[in-house]
Amino acid sequence: MWVAVDAMSGDYGPDRIVEGAVTAVNQDGRNVILVGKEEDLSEILLKYEYDPEKIRIVHASEIIGMNDSPSIAVRAMEDSSIVQAAQLVANKTCVGMFSPGNTGATMASALLYLGRIPGVLRPPIAAPIPREKGAPTLLLDAGANVDCKPEYLAQFAIMGAIYSKYIFNIPKPKVGILSNGEEDKKGNSVTLKAFEYIRKLPLDFVGNVEGRDLYGGGRNVDVVVCDGFVGNIVLKATEGLSKSIFSVLRESIAQSSLAQTGALLLKPTFTAIKKRLDYAEYGGALLLGVDGTCLIGHGSSNSQAVRSAIRVVVECAERDVNRRIKEEIEKAKI
Repeated sequence: MWVAVDAMSGDYGPDRIVEGAVTAVNQDGRNVILVGKEEDLSEILLKYEYDPEKIRIVHASEIIGMNDSPSIAVRAMEDSSIVQAAQLVANKTCVGMFSPGNTGATMASALLYLGRIPGVLRPPIAAPIPREKGAPTLLLDAGANVDCKPEYLAQFAIMGAIYSKYIFNIPKPKVGILSNGEEDKKGNSVTLKAFEYIRKLPLDFVGNVEGRDLYGGGRNVDVVVCDGFVGNIVLKATEGLSKSIFSVLRESIAQSSLAQTGALLLKPTFTAIKKRLDYAEYGGALLLGVDGTCLIGHGSSNSQAVRSAIRVVVECAERDVNRRIKEEIEKAKI
C-alpha cells in the first residue's frame, strides 16, 4: 500500500515531512510517495539511508499557500502538491493522502477528485481529543461544515463510531451529542432533532454530553458530534489551553530553584503528559466520508506527526473503514 504525502505545504517546508516519511519507511515498512518539487525532495533524501523501492517522488511544481482561497487555488493550481496527492488517490496509485497544508484546499481537493462515499451527505473532519484515560475522544465535525442539518449529525455519529471502533480499537464506542446540558430537552433545534435520529440507530448512544465530557472529566463518551462551527472552536480552544498550561508551568518552574529540582524529579511524568496531549501522536484529523482516505495535518507537523499520519492512512485502508461507512450509511437510510 502506497501513501501520498504532500511534502511541500507545511509551515516549515519539506525537511520535517521527508524525515517523517523516511522514518515511516525504515521503522514501519511503509511505502510513501512524496509529492512536491522533485529537485528539492531528492536533495533532502540524500541525507538519509532508506530502501529506494519504498520511496518515490511525484513532481509538483506549485504550492498552495495557507492564505490562498481553497476553491480557486485547487482549480487554478492543478500541478500543486495537494492536488497531485489527491489525484494519486483518485487513480488508485495510493490508498490515501496526508497533507499538512491549507485545510480548505485539502478538503476541496478530496471532494473534487475523490468524491463522497455513496449516501454520505457531508464529509466531516474527525479530530482526536486526548482525554484522561484510554483512547482519545473523537470530535466531529471539527470544521468542515459550519452549518449542519440534523441528518448530517446522525451520519457523523455513524462514521465516528466506525472510526473509533476500527482505528482506536474500542469494541462498542459510546456516542454523544455536544450540548449545553445532559438533559434530553437541552440543545437547539438542530441537536434536538439529531437526538431523535441518533437514538434510533444501532449505536451505543448516551444522549447529550457537555464540553467537560470530551476530556474524560464527566460522562464516559468516545464519539462526540456537533456542527463544524462549534467543533472548530472547541478544537482550537483545546489546543490553546494545552499550550497555555505548559507555558505557565515552565514560567513557574523557572522562578524557583526548589521547583526546578522538583521538575527534574518529575521530568518523566511531564514527558509522558506532554506525549499524551501531543497531536503528533495521532497524525492529524481524518476527513471522513470521502471515497479515499484523506488525513489533514497541522501546519506545524513534525516528523512524528507525519509518521503517525502515514500509519493511520494505512490502518484505514487495511481495516476497510470506507467500505464499512458505506454499508452502515446504506442501512441507516438517512
